[in-house]
Parts: sequence; C-alpha cells; structure tokens
Amino acid sequence: MDKELIEIIEQCQKNDRKAQELLYRRYSNVLFSICLRYSGNYENAQDVFQEGFILIFKKITQYSFSGSFEGWIKRVMVNLNLEKHRQKEIWLTEIEENMPLIDEEDNDPNDFQNVNYQDLIKYVQNLPTQYRQVFNLYVFEEYTHNEIAESLKISPGTSKSNLSRAREILRKELMKIKHKAE
Repeated sequence: MDKELIEIIEQCQKNDRKAQELLYRRYSNVLFSICLRYSGNYENAQDVFQEGFILIFKKITQYSFSGSFEGWIKRVMVNLNLEKHRQKEIWLTEIEENMPLIDEEDNDPNDFQNVNYQDLIKYVQNLPTQYRQVFNLYVFEEYTHNEIAESLKISPGTSKSNLSRAREILRKELMKIKHKAE
C-alpha cells in the first residue's frame, strides 16, 4: 500500500473531510460499478452507493492496515448491497432447489468475454434479483458456491442453480443481439 493511501486512511479515521473526499474520488468508480451490478436500476445503485460510503466512513476505524484496503471497501459495499436486497426479497429456496440444474458444461466462463462491460452490466441488472446476486458474487467477486450460500442464507445447490439460470438468461440475451447484428 502506498504512503499516500495510508495517510488518507489515517486521516479518514480521524473524520477529516478532505481525506474523505480524496478517498471518495479514488474509489467511487469501482464502488459504483459494484452497486450497478447488484441493483436493478441506476437510481437504486446511486442510493446504495451513497449509503455505502457513509458506512465505509463510519467503519473505517475497523480497518487495521492488514490486507488490501480496496478489498476491504469492496467487501463493505458488496455486503451492503446484499443486505439491501435481503431486506426486500424473499428467497424461494425450496422451489429453486427442486428445479433441475442446467448442465454445468454448458456454462463456459468465456461466454461473456467478448461483451462490452457496460452492455453486460445492463443485462445483469435485468436479471431477477436472486440470479443477479449469485452471478455477481460468483463471476465478479469470485466467491465459491459455499461462500455464496453462507452470504445469502441459501444452499450451495440453490447457488449453483441460480448461477446456471442467470448464465442461461444472459446467453439468450446475447444471442438475440448477435442475431440482430448479423
């Protein structure tokens, strides 16, 4: 970690407004991107983003300078996004667990490599909430299905099922675009 960032964090821990502004400018793009991925629309993403920075500044004294600071603030923002959705959504875990899985071999991680990031975010935002959350945690945050299950209070099987369905929906949307372009 560079000296400048250490100084900014230390000043933020003392509630220094200038340091908070510097931290905000330094990480706002990456953190807003997280909010966009988890939110169904731009306005919801903005609300959670603002609340997330307030939470980061409130909890920054808990950061102990061990491990990645960017990883720490990303985790705070991801957890806040998940909590917001937990408050709004009721998980249909039993229904999801009893539905057959789409063949995992059909889920090529390279399916979305040639897609513009902004377009992918737009399609991810349109996924049903439970699929969107699992997709984000697995693909962008690189959680395991066990970690996802623990975070979302679902089973690993439901996590796998939701990921599979999310990928299938995204694959169909991308195929529509591909066919329109041809």
